[in-house]
Amino acid sequence: MKIHYGFDSAGEILNPVITTGSFDGVHVGHKTIIDRINQLAAMHGGESVLITFYPHPRKVLFPDTAGKNLLLINSQKEKIKLLSETGLDHLIIVEFTKEFSEISSVDFIRNILVKRLHAKKVVIGFNHHFGHNREGNFEYLYELGKYYNFGVEEIPEQDIHRETVSSTLIRKALLDGKIQRANAYLDHLYIIIGNLGDGSAACKALDFPTYRIQINDDSKLVPPDGVYAVSVLVKGQNYKGILNIKNSLPPEVRDIEEIIIDLHIFSQDGNGTVTDIEKLKGSEANISFVKRIRDELEFSGMDEMSVRLLKDFQEVDELIY
Repeated sequence: MKIHYGFDSAGEILNPVITTGSFDGVHVGHKTIIDRINQLAAMHGGESVLITFYPHPRKVLFPDTAGKNLLLINSQKEKIKLLSETGLDHLIIVEFTKEFSEISSVDFIRNILVKRLHAKKVVIGFNHHFGHNREGNFEYLYELGKYYNFGVEEIPEQDIHRETVSSTLIRKALLDGKIQRANAYLDHLYIIIGNLGDGSAACKALDFPTYRIQINDDSKLVPPDGVYAVSVLVKGQNYKGILNIKNSLPPEVRDIEEIIIDLHIFSQDGNGTVTDIEKLKGSEANISFVKRIRDELEFSGMDEMSVRLLKDFQEVDELIY
């Protein structure tokens, strides 16, 4: 996947089949659209293109209301990683500004989709709107497509368990700690990407060393306090892990720098911790959430904490293969 920051850096793209949107979460509905543009690009001897935006439009348009406490399923780095795994040919990341938001739908189609990118076909999700004041829709795009000679296709909503999948629905599931439900909507495991730093002194004293995970994106959604079974990819190796979250307060009062995320990584032989915890320190880890296994607990002493951690270890060891 080639990544372009802005339209000018995209160069000439062969018979582009294009979709556009925020694509937060890269969920099952998003993947259906991307699968379709990949398929159409292959049929037309062209390339698939996703136009997305940063920051999230709500953050720019409604900074004091809808965008103020908006938490996103993915950081920018996480979204790029997930999109790179879909077979997409081109990702165009557009800086979303108030000035950009004032481009009319007809100017977006005429000046960007047609004159700049030379769209062969445009695919959008159900009830998708675009352009200034969200004035553009499928019918409008279809009519202009006939005039400018590009095809238009609308993808229906994707349902799971009789619920229409959306980024909003997934955010709610994650904030409720319903990891497995969110994973079903996403069609992949919810992820956090972060660097491995010095962990909990208390856990280290119990021979249960951890790494502290620092989240640098203040809009990144972090699930509620508790203990989670996770899978960890670091330095090209996969590990089982136990992750503990503390101080994950509601969006309106939380401070991303105050959230404590501690990760214990199993050794590859499953008999203990990583042989040399220092060898992974400072590395970037891709942490995939499998299940929330319990609430955050207060312990009366180190012995009680040790017994509980051993139980967590055994549960996660049996859960993740």
